[in-house]
Amino acid sequence: MTATFNNPAIPEGFLNLLSSLLRNPSVVGAEHSFFRILQRELEERGANVTWYEGLLVAQGSQPDSLMFSAHIDRHGLVCTGPNEFQYAAFVSGARSDLLGNSVDEQLMKKIVHRFQNESVYAYEPWSGAYRGRGSITNAYICEFRNNLIFELQGLEHLVAGTPVAFVDKLKVKEDTIAGQLDNVLTAAALVYLFELGFQGTAFFTAQEEAGKSWRYLLEWFRRFGGSTNQLIVVDTSPFPDITAASEQHVVLRHQDANAPFNVALTQKLQRSCEEMGISYQFKDEYVIKLNKELEAKGETPHSMGSTELGRIISASHGLVDGTTLQIPTSGYHTLHETAPRSSVSAFLTLLNTLCGLDPKN
Repeated sequence: MTATFNNPAIPEGFLNLLSSLLRNPSVVGAEHSFFRILQRELEERGANVTWYEGLLVAQGSQPDSLMFSAHIDRHGLVCTGPNEFQYAAFVSGARSDLLGNSVDEQLMKKIVHRFQNESVYAYEPWSGAYRGRGSITNAYICEFRNNLIFELQGLEHLVAGTPVAFVDKLKVKEDTIAGQLDNVLTAAALVYLFELGFQGTAFFTAQEEAGKSWRYLLEWFRRFGGSTNQLIVVDTSPFPDITAASEQHVVLRHQDANAPFNVALTQKLQRSCEEMGISYQFKDEYVIKLNKELEAKGETPHSMGSTELGRIISASHGLVDGTTLQIPTSGYHTLHETAPRSSVSAFLTLLNTLCGLDPKN
């Protein structure tokens, strides 16, 4: 389709909120302090907030009218011994050979050089209290445990269990915004919706990067959900570079590796995009096309991807259904993940339209 949406303007209030949230840590498995920040921001905007294990639920006066979900954990490290640190997502997900659920060697090799010399800081997971600052001096794969180990300078005093976040701040340029965006970007968008008068339900989940968030969400639906629960999960979606990310405003999906998504809701998002001139890409179609090209070259095909929504659809046996809406980015899972400003603007505009809200500038 030919896009006609061309509005890179992002509300200043949203950028201020995103910048503030980005500077508060939320390492996988140690999100408690960030939940406290979210609770304050949401309650200040009139939401009724309830806190469950691994889940924060914010609701307006019409909680069943529309449901969104965003995960709030970000990648970081956790102290596992004297001056020894591991990738928090692997620890939170109990991924090691000791339990027969090893981390893929290719993935470890990809990560091992990703954060060299990056500045980090430690915090107390419940209160968020500052515990010191340091930098990553080395990372290697331990041959005995087949796991990824980081060495840090300046945080030798930490005890096991202390989370360590990356030092980061939002970088706003003429055509892009950048930072550790996954997934504080779309979480901030849901908070901002309440500022505009959203009266539905927003879920904020923990430990998505460890593959656990869907369990917390499904538990809520089993206790409080109705017979039909149409959910829109918002997130970022990785592309190889900013050029590829900029070829569409938003990313939709028919399915992931776990389950097909709700056809009617997916088509509703598609129609809304077309009516507003917002360009879109179906990520599953993109992967299928890419894999045909890779197979023709004799190269290894890419996975269809495993999402929070696909997991919960598969496990709920019909209780929960829905679709996804994502912002295309490059530099995925780094401190320099970059999103086109036009994509962020289109994403916010689409959310406002779905919710029947008038955006503030």
